[in-house]
Amino acid sequence: MTMRTRTLGTTGPQVSALGLGCMGMSALYGEADRAESVATIHAALEAGVTLLDTGDFYGMGHNEMLIGEALRAAPAARREQALVSVKFGALRDPDGGWSGYDGRPAAVRNFAAYSLQRLGVDHIDVYRIARLDPDVPIEETVGAIAELVEKGYVRHIGLSEVGADTIRRAAATAPISDLQIEYSLISRGIEDEILPATRELGIGITAYGVLSRGLISGHFTADRQLGAGDFRAMSPRFQGDNLRHNLNLVEALRKIAGQKGVSVAQIAIAWVLSRGEDIVPLVGARRRDRLTEALGALDVTLDGADLAAIEEAVPPGAAAGDRYPAAQMARLES
Repeated sequence: MTMRTRTLGTTGPQVSALGLGCMGMSALYGEADRAESVATIHAALEAGVTLLDTGDFYGMGHNEMLIGEALRAAPAARREQALVSVKFGALRDPDGGWSGYDGRPAAVRNFAAYSLQRLGVDHIDVYRIARLDPDVPIEETVGAIAELVEKGYVRHIGLSEVGADTIRRAAATAPISDLQIEYSLISRGIEDEILPATRELGIGITAYGVLSRGLISGHFTADRQLGAGDFRAMSPRFQGDNLRHNLNLVEALRKIAGQKGVSVAQIAIAWVLSRGEDIVPLVGARRRDRLTEALGALDVTLDGADLAAIEEAVPPGAAAGDRYPAAQMARLES
């Protein structure tokens, strides 16, 4: 495996071709082993992964502290290569509930101050609001991040899960490095308007959910029992007939992967990598074995025949069910 590099848009940093999404180490997918999580971050850094993605609301700060712990324990050379991307703005309560988003400039500065402390760093490499605050113009939120850039607390400005109009308004306010948004074989909604807009503006994509929360990893089974704290227990794509339909898509993909001598996860990640040099997939590995499998996607080459076969097996719009429950889908921009 040779780690390649890509650049987050025309204004962002150069990063590894795959990034590590650390959310699952702290929240939404059931219990995780802390020691194994730290070991996985170290293994990623050792393999040449430079981009670590988190959110200040993942485990109500737990994830940032976990990454901070891992960075402090890493060799100096590996620690210095790490670039941390942070999402902010989600409002939580002690019961673990969600109560909206806060993009006010004062809140932006407040969130950043706490993230810097939890991470144990003097700057955040990419900073972005997790979802648009409907009560605050994006120009105000991005303008506040731009002030943090001027003061040296943030290096680059990102966006997350917003539509083409918001992207254009944000880019007119300050340089935007990249948009973080879900993109996978079964979540291709960005292709119509969002991806053309980011490419027109020179904004990169960090793609999360490339394995659709494990659904198209090749490891998920219909009889798997999900705990109460697992997001997938409420996700439409993991319910009843939807799940059975979606796992049939995985089996079609498995046949193609088998012909190439690779895993389902590797071919799914390789497909996202094939969509353009401006796209950096985030892999949500919580264990070293899953990380090793994901990194193997870097050695998978998909030719025209492979891509055509994948498109036939999993055409656009083939998935059953939305990617979030209805209440959350209503908050997303298309």
